[in-house]
Amino acid sequence: MAWQELRLTTDSKQAEAYSDALFDLGALSVSIEDAAADTVDEKPIFGEPGEPVDQLWDNSIVLALFDVDIDVDAIVATAAETLKLAAPSYVIVNVADQDWVRLTQSQFDPIPISPRLWITPTWHECPDPAAVSIQLDPGLAFGTGSHPTTRLCLQWLDSNIAGGENVLDYGCGSGILAIAALKLGAGETDGVDIDAQAMIASNQNAEQNGVVGQFYLPDAAPSKTYDLVVANILTNPLKALAPLLAARCRTGGRLVLSGILAEQAHEIVAIYNEWFDFTAPAEHEGWVCLSAVRK
Repeated sequence: MAWQELRLTTDSKQAEAYSDALFDLGALSVSIEDAAADTVDEKPIFGEPGEPVDQLWDNSIVLALFDVDIDVDAIVATAAETLKLAAPSYVIVNVADQDWVRLTQSQFDPIPISPRLWITPTWHECPDPAAVSIQLDPGLAFGTGSHPTTRLCLQWLDSNIAGGENVLDYGCGSGILAIAALKLGAGETDGVDIDAQAMIASNQNAEQNGVVGQFYLPDAAPSKTYDLVVANILTNPLKALAPLLAARCRTGGRLVLSGILAEQAHEIVAIYNEWFDFTAPAEHEGWVCLSAVRK
């Protein structure tokens, strides 16, 4: 089966309106992208979990997929009329039938984290049979090892897990950090996340990797202290969670925080200094990973 892809160029104020209208008029899927993606003018947009993004890209592309027999020109005209907007600029591209599973899989290769640690999709073999390989597929929850914040945390774990530590991964997402800690030799390891889908993904991924972790929604999480607390979230949640994370880290225990833009690191350090002594941060592509020892 073939499809038609509509690529409609508009501004940030109209992109979401067109997105909703096209979906209501029969689009099979709709997404919004930066018109300047993959150029020097590309603009990253970040939002906190559960909060809407206030501003899209100044020049956005609305991508909508339609069946091959749909009159897309008529749908665009109807959308513009419904929204009381001038006719937008757009193109329609024919999309040939493909093996979408193979196409998607081809976009995800093994990711080297360190000389001995790899993230490997299940349809690949780890390039280094002697390495510690975490089998992880893109799926229900965030965290495949490709984002700088996840990579920084994994590299810290690879360098610092001595063996036997009990670990808390707060905001566990896919469970990748908890699984990595276990495969690197950590002892009892728990994960906590506010998203019930993360519980499903984390348990499935742990089973796939042959490790046993315990994963909880916040209200069900045990109230105990840990040798190591890791939280790869974002700056605002980390600020709010400071007393809780401090309470979960034993005296002399280690804290690892990421999901923090470099220019925001001082804000986090200022808040957590009440309980922790920080070491030098690690930075990659504008993101930082902070580590500290509980006072």
